[in-house]
This record gives sequence, C-alpha cells and structure tokens, in this order.
Amino acid sequence: MARFFKEQDIDEFRDCFYLNTSSSGQITNVNELKIIMRSLGMSPTLPELDVYLKDKGGKLSFADFLDVMHTHSTKEKIPHELLTAFEATDPRRTGLIPTRDLKHALNEWGEKLDPKETESLLRETNSLGRPQVNYRDLIRVVSAPVPDY
Repeated sequence: MARFFKEQDIDEFRDCFYLNTSSSGQITNVNELKIIMRSLGMSPTLPELDVYLKDKGGKLSFADFLDVMHTHSTKEKIPHELLTAFEATDPRRTGLIPTRDLKHALNEWGEKLDPKETESLLRETNSLGRPQVNYRDLIRVVSAPVPDY
C-alpha cells in the first residue's frame, strides 16, 4: 500500500498509528481505529470501521492499516461532497453563499468554530467584509493540506 501514499503521509500515519495503539502495536478495537482515522482527517462511519476491522480478522497491523486508509480514501471524496452540499442550497448555481449564513453554520452547528476562526477562514478565502462567499474558494481552503511548519 505504500505505493499509494507519499512518504510524508506514511510517516504521519505511522506516528498516529503507534501513538494511539496498545503496546502490541496493533489496532484491536473499533474505538482505536476511529480515533486514528479521524485524527488523520478521515470521516469513517461506525459500520465502515466495523467492516475494516472484521475484514482483517479483528486486528490491524500498520501494513493492514495502510490498506484500510487506501480503501477509505478512495471512497471518501470530501471536496466533492462539500460541493454537492453547497450546490443543493444554491438553486440558481451562483457559486455564492451569504456570509451571514456561512458564519451562522460555522459558529452554531456541529463542531462549532469560534468567531476568530471563522474570521480567519473568511480572510483566507478573500471574503472578509464581503456580503457573499464563493463556496468553491471555501472548499479549496478547507480541503487544502495542513501546512507542516
């Protein structure tokens, strides 16, 4: 599975894997797998996690984990899913969302951002102070890899 990931990604996966597994160096339960995959930016469902663990006999070595990450990364297309969600709320296909609606969603729903985080995100999309946000720019910003400083 190493051929599907960059060396830098594999190093990050390895660090997270060994930081969150038991002393045996294997994932032995769904909770460990969930924590590791979500820490790495994936959003697997509990049924998906169950299947991944059962397919590998209830234990995942690091090599098995790379296989799971590859399988899941081919399924999960977050930028496309975000675009589909925004387009569903944009019947005229303008590519824009009112800034106040976006702020409300980011600050009040789900995993809430604080106002400073929202302002920073709007600044990155060049939308700070504007009445509307181009949601394609927003998706590009939130889907970009986290910088490694």
